[in-house]
Amino acid sequence: MNDLSQTSETSPRMATRFRGFLPVVIDVETGGFNSATDALLEIAAVTVGFTDDGSLDLMESISYHVKPFEGANIEPASLEVNGIDPHHPLRPAIPERDALGRIFRLVREAMKTTGCKRAVLVGHNAHFDLGFLNAAIARTGIKRSPFHPFSCFDTATLAGVAYGQTVLRRAATAAGMDWDNQAAHSALYDTEQTARLFCRIVNRFQPVYDAVPPEPQS
Repeated sequence: MNDLSQTSETSPRMATRFRGFLPVVIDVETGGFNSATDALLEIAAVTVGFTDDGSLDLMESISYHVKPFEGANIEPASLEVNGIDPHHPLRPAIPERDALGRIFRLVREAMKTTGCKRAVLVGHNAHFDLGFLNAAIARTGIKRSPFHPFSCFDTATLAGVAYGQTVLRRAATAAGMDWDNQAAHSALYDTEQTARLFCRIVNRFQPVYDAVPPEPQS
């Protein structure tokens, strides 16, 4: 994994690439599909940044097992997919507020380094992840989130445009990436694969700044 602090000052600045937003890839594993009632069980985050050659690449990754909030619903069918045993005695789970606090510290440090004013969530079917993130923020009473509350970058949509595939595994394969079915559905693996896919798409499509009309002069 790269070190964001070593990004060259001469490489393209993140603050000018995405209108002041810092893309942060997030993936969650949950106890169901309803963010208001179902447990958040895992969350992972990957920051991205520009390397010396001007390409976007993965920088730092973190992930946490999360304790289900009090009264959380957990659907057995969801656990069959993600393979999580939320009550396993050796599962190193932490409360939602702690997990979010640690992720937000990483994000704010990356924002400071890159000169970005706000983070924007990148995810595969991103509104699902953003919904669970926002629900956890509301439950824990966190007052200031670095993430935009409703804007996001969805790699399912981007991959549909770039590669004609919207399923993460198929999009990754179309992009020339390796895929491990055994590792899939862990938050960290899915997040890093989503981040790699996002970087490949961004590096493939350069912004057309010249097509944007200049701001009128007053």
